[in-house]
Amino acid sequence: MNYKQALQNPIFKTISQASKNLNLDSYVIGGFVRDFILKRGNAKDIDVVAIGSGIALAKELSNLLPNKPKVQVFKTYGTAMLRYEDIEIEFVGARKESYNEDSRNPVVENGTLEDDQNRRDFTINALALNLSEANFGDLLDPFKGVEDLENKIIRTPLDPDITYSDDPLRMMRAIRFATQLDFKIENQSLRAISKNSERIKIITKERIVVELNKILESPTPSIGFLLLEKTGLLQIILPELTALKGIDEKEGQRHKDNFYHTLEVVDNIAKHTENVWLRWAALLHDIGKAPTKKFSKKVGWTFHGHEFEGSKMVYHLFKRLKMPLNDKMKYVQKLVFMSSRPIVLAQDIVTDSAVRRLLFDAGDYVDDLMTLCEADITTKNPKKFKKYHNNFKIVREKLVEVEEKDSVRNFQPPVSGEEIMETFNLKPSKEVGLIKEAIKEAILEGDIPNDHEAAFKLMLEKGKALGLKTE
Repeated sequence: MNYKQALQNPIFKTISQASKNLNLDSYVIGGFVRDFILKRGNAKDIDVVAIGSGIALAKELSNLLPNKPKVQVFKTYGTAMLRYEDIEIEFVGARKESYNEDSRNPVVENGTLEDDQNRRDFTINALALNLSEANFGDLLDPFKGVEDLENKIIRTPLDPDITYSDDPLRMMRAIRFATQLDFKIENQSLRAISKNSERIKIITKERIVVELNKILESPTPSIGFLLLEKTGLLQIILPELTALKGIDEKEGQRHKDNFYHTLEVVDNIAKHTENVWLRWAALLHDIGKAPTKKFSKKVGWTFHGHEFEGSKMVYHLFKRLKMPLNDKMKYVQKLVFMSSRPIVLAQDIVTDSAVRRLLFDAGDYVDDLMTLCEADITTKNPKKFKKYHNNFKIVREKLVEVEEKDSVRNFQPPVSGEEIMETFNLKPSKEVGLIKEAIKEAILEGDIPNDHEAAFKLMLEKGKALGLKTE
């Protein structure tokens, strides 16, 4: 492979010139080189390691570029970054690291390129391309990273036990890369992750969630979640999921393994959407089944109210992992809470009334809710699979038809509370609520159309029945 092709962008020659001006060597290292070899498109993030000061190199590069882009300096980490056109370039001086047991933040010293490659997390991320004038484009691959790329292997440059113990976030990164690239984690490395799984507790929740999101955003997220479960990390990070694992049997009655079912649902949803929060909803849609599981001699295993329980658990899970508690959490919560509604609807004759209620309750989330429910079909029986999907198709058609006719998505009552109070000379009271509820129910049931004239007429009837008088 001609590695110089990776460095066709004129920026690399300019970095080379900046390095020459400072009389130091520099190399492109890490993901940019890896992704070039894998033909994963042109990376917009470039990591440059300097044998000397990375900050000085960034400033010199800025001086050589048009408009002299601003250099952001991170003194704590000894790094600098600048943006040029659509590329973000990060500079760091070559270094060696040592770690304390209770922190993933290393003690850093200046080092050689070899030291810097030794500290990299994986062989496939230790690949470097020389930017010096004499050896421009030469590959430095001390750990056979290219071979590992060809064999689709995730392996650490040094002893994995030390690598993962030093920086436990690398365990999550190993699993994330295995998921994104569909690579296999080398056996010794996988055993080291299991051995050091408890060390993940020293990592901040925010950093863990970044990796979880990247796993969820992958084409087949189940690869990562199966590895997280196998290594013991999932039990520590998301015990709500591992609680779903296993099949209980009583008096010949069994239920499906809700853990593996959940992973199937997540993979199904990944084929239809890049929305990471919808993928979170798929991951968490059944978490309420573990605490609500009961056995009844009459009907077998039941999970009554698991959607309501699961929606409450979503809040606690997001809070524990320091995830956003804003509209994103509420979105996941609502989809988990409503996750069975369309399924029930699809099993019966689809009435306009039931569809109106679904539209009213789901609002703008109704399309995502339908996508989630379709992904929830994991039966291996081809006849059932076809039947369920056909039923959902009917529900979707009915949703469009009813919405066009009745406009109940994000429903606002045609008669406001203010109008009711003005008509009957009322202050805010129970009667106002009763009349508004009666109008809403009549519209959702299809007893009256969703317009002001019909609603106003019903308001007068209900007011009269409550003994109210108009002005």
